Amino acid sequence: MNKKELETRFYIADLETREENGVGIVEGRPIVFDSIADLGAFSEMISRGALDNTDLRDVRLCLNHDTSYVYARSRNNNVNSTMRIMPDELGLRFIAQLDIKNSPKAQDFYSAIVRKDIDKMSFMFSVEADEWEDLESDHPTRRITKIGKVVEISAVTFPAYDSTEISARSKEALESARHELESAREQRAKSVDTDDSLELAKAKYNYFFKNGG
Repeated sequence: MNKKELETRFYIADLETREENGVGIVEGRPIVFDSIADLGAFSEMISRGALDNTDLRDVRLCLNHDTSYVYARSRNNNVNSTMRIMPDELGLRFIAQLDIKNSPKAQDFYSAIVRKDIDKMSFMFSVEADEWEDLESDHPTRRITKIGKVVEISAVTFPAYDSTEISARSKEALESARHELESAREQRAKSVDTDDSLELAKAKYNYFFKNGG
């Protein structure tokens, strides 16, 4: 799979909210290290260290991946940003500041999260490196070892892969991952065949060497 391709993952969000001086604060954790997710054909986890040197400079907070309206943004990811993205020992954490005093859209968005009408989120990212484990099994594991960039975090109203634009993008990403799985299996099979050939050649050499041809 092309490691630069954007992938999307859904998760049940444990979101925290509070208000400070007319600003709605939303906190959550879109990535948890070493947490196994079952994606059907395989399981997947993100390794500790996968966020080392990841590009987090301009991540957007949206609703249903609709980038026509951005609720918060980690531009430059500093104290002046309306959203901070912070890797830590557990994974990736974000804190967003919503202008609920001056923006009706932000107020509706914040209220829906407070009421738990929206309790699911997804994040869009690019994979730089991954590894496969248990390829010989019916349900292998993909371990993402390097995330190149986190592009977007979205609150979503659809938790599963339905016939929506969001889901279509996710299905394409998962299908690409399945192709990567098949490719990894093919490479492993070729490696096994090569190892068997080497062992056979060694055995023939040892036989002729010991028996003088």
